[in-house]
Amino acid sequence: MHGPRHEESLSGQRRSWRHGARADVLLAAAVGVFVVLTTVVGDGDPVGLRAVPALGWLLIVAGSAALAVRRRFPVATAVVTLVATSVYYPVVNPDGAILLTLIIALYTLAATGRTVAAAVIGGLAIVGSAFGEYGTDASPLGDAGMFLLVGWLVAAVAIGGFVHSSRREREEALRRRATEERLRIARELHDVLGHNISLINVQAGAALHALERDGRGGPAADALAAIKETSREALRELRGTLGVLRQVDEAAPTGPAPGLRRLAELAERSRAAGLAVDVETDGEPAELTPAVDLAAYRIVQEALTNVTRHAGAGRVAVRIGYGRDDVTVDVSDDGRGAGSRAGTGSGIDGMRSRAEALGGTLEAADRPGGGFRVRARLPYGGRP
Repeated sequence: MHGPRHEESLSGQRRSWRHGARADVLLAAAVGVFVVLTTVVGDGDPVGLRAVPALGWLLIVAGSAALAVRRRFPVATAVVTLVATSVYYPVVNPDGAILLTLIIALYTLAATGRTVAAAVIGGLAIVGSAFGEYGTDASPLGDAGMFLLVGWLVAAVAIGGFVHSSRREREEALRRRATEERLRIARELHDVLGHNISLINVQAGAALHALERDGRGGPAADALAAIKETSREALRELRGTLGVLRQVDEAAPTGPAPGLRRLAELAERSRAAGLAVDVETDGEPAELTPAVDLAAYRIVQEALTNVTRHAGAGRVAVRIGYGRDDVTVDVSDDGRGAGSRAGTGSGIDGMRSRAEALGGTLEAADRPGGGFRVRARLPYGGRP
């Protein structure tokens, strides 16, 4: 079964189709009136009207009416207008502006992405006109008229092709922005949920260990074991589903987003998981752009998550340094070093991609005195 959004989309498509069909009918009527006027109004007749034979009326009506379905059947429309035009000019007198129907049909054909078909049909029209002009003794157009005819047909195809390319670029840009926004939202979910579920897992494990150490089991221990196992499975599924999005850069969020102003709150949650976190700030805090502020927060968050899950550390030092042109983020722990982080490559790569997307750098390595260190430099444009 289809949902409400699917039905709404189909309804919108039907309304758009009906609107386009009405517009094409009006265009066909307007072009038909114009062709008739340019055909019957002339200077040779005393009353200003020229007689048009039945075949001429048939061709004018056929060529103009074909435009009513130009977007639904663009190739057929182009063929009909080509035949009507090719028969009218060498056979029917007086001349008129029926060529306009072919020009509009060629433009429509190219604008719908059928540039090759438009070029072929336009080429046939040019070849036929050249044969009638230079292959016979009639020469109805002359060199100037032939030049204008070729120019109009080529321009119709070229403009239609340009319109199609521009429309494709706009649609591609809209799809790209929509995709980037979905990826940005998914990445934020990965960062936030991964951090908090990791803390739930660690806290449940710590509480379960304390109960088992004291010889207390029962329903509480079973519940904690279930919470630990469920959170571990949730983390595994989350990483499998969204982990690849860690490499994707995103634009600055349009609404309120986490930043270094919430660093104390982040540290407090890590302390609740049993990790001693010291937060220091060097230099005078600067006004950061939303993108830099968010990246700095996420780097600290990911680093603390890795420490909580892998390092076996007891203390972590978080230092935020504000320079003249950049802000530095330094997260150092006293854990087991890089050897305990075999499964965190995607996390470190994600932090590095955040820094590099803003023109910064990130280093992650063992500390000489033991433990592990993550240090990022994020340029923010400098102080005024």
